[in-house]
Amino acid sequence: MFDDLRDLYQEVILDHGRKPRNFHRLEDADRTARGDNPMCGDRMELFLKLSPEGGIADAAFQGRGCAISMASASLMTETVKGKSPAEARSLGEHFRALATTGTCPECGEAIAEDMERLQVLGGVSEFPSRVKCATLAWHTLNAALDGGPGDVKEASSE
Repeated sequence: MFDDLRDLYQEVILDHGRKPRNFHRLEDADRTARGDNPMCGDRMELFLKLSPEGGIADAAFQGRGCAISMASASLMTETVKGKSPAEARSLGEHFRALATTGTCPECGEAIAEDMERLQVLGGVSEFPSRVKCATLAWHTLNAALDGGPGDVKEASSE
């Protein structure tokens, strides 16, 4: 059964890598950041549209990179929509733990559904050189959240 689950996860990564969701420029974005992984050449630009209440109303990205970085950005943009910046940052912290250890320590019920969706990328923990590919989108998200309207922040997964 473990092999079947691994095959399914690989299919999901390949699907998101080939046909990433939210792969476009948000012309009315409130926050923007660029991410770069100089080790392998992955690059992306993330766009966030905040709601009047300050939550993430929309998220999109453009860029190029390996299937893992594109799948991670695709899944991340789907997952953070509707979240507050604090919730999005918390998900990012838990995702980084998942990517480096293969498990999500201290993932409670509040984020269980989101982490289950992101679990497909947990296998990168077995390949330390690919962790940076998987976490680039999340570093870029933090840079975008740190910026103000109109700022373009830079992020790196080094």
